[in-house]
Amino acid sequence: MAKTKITGATSRLKQDYLRLKNDPVPYVTAEPVPSNILEWHYVVKGPEKSPYEGGYYHGKIIFPREFPFKPPSIYMITPNGRFKTNTRLCLSITDFHPDTWNPAWSISTILTGLLSFMLEKTPTLGSVETSDYQKRCLAAESLEINIKNKMFCELFPEYVEEIEQQLKLRQEAMLHAENTNTSEGEVITEQQSNMYYIMTNLFVLVGFVFLAYMVKYVLVSISND
Repeated sequence: MAKTKITGATSRLKQDYLRLKNDPVPYVTAEPVPSNILEWHYVVKGPEKSPYEGGYYHGKIIFPREFPFKPPSIYMITPNGRFKTNTRLCLSITDFHPDTWNPAWSISTILTGLLSFMLEKTPTLGSVETSDYQKRCLAAESLEINIKNKMFCELFPEYVEEIEQQLKLRQEAMLHAENTNTSEGEVITEQQSNMYYIMTNLFVLVGFVFLAYMVKYVLVSISND
C-alpha cells in the first residue's frame, strides 16, 4: 500500500513539475532533490518595490507520501524578516491545516500562496515581526548566505551565477567609493596644507609690518626727545 502511495505522489509531482516549467510562478523557482522527489527546494526572488527586493530566499517543501491527498510542510532557510528559519510554517496550504487542504492544488498553487503570504503582514505560527529596514538589510545579506549553502548551489546554479555577479559589482562599487573618498581626502589634505602655508606667510608678513611700525615708533620717539 505504501508503495502505491509513493508511486502516486511521484507521478503527481512529476506532472506538477512539467506544468511549473511550462508556466512558471512569478518570482519563485522550485526544484526537487534528485535523490528524493518528495523533497523540493524553492527560491523566492524579492519582488520589486517590496522590502524583499534584491533578496534571494531559499526554502524547502516536504511532501508526504500521501500527496496530493495530504498537504506538505514548508520551511524557510534564508533569514528574511517574515518567517522563522528552519521552522514549519503555519499556512493554509501546509500540513498545519489538513482540513482546508484541496488535493487539486498543485505545486504552483503552493508557491503562489507562499509568495502571497510572504508579502503580507498577517501574523501566524512561524512568522516574525521586523521593520522594512531590517528586511532590506536581510535582503542584502541573503546573497552571501545562499552561495554558502551546498543544496542551493547544486539546485540553482543560475542564481549562483547571478549572485556572484552582483557580489562582484557590489565589491567594485565599494572599492570605487573607497578610492573616491581617498582621493577627496587627499585633495582636502592638500587644500589644508596650502591654507596652512598661506596663513603662515600671512602671520609672518603681519609680524614684519608690526615690527617695522614699532621700529618707526621708537625712532620717532627718540627724535622728538
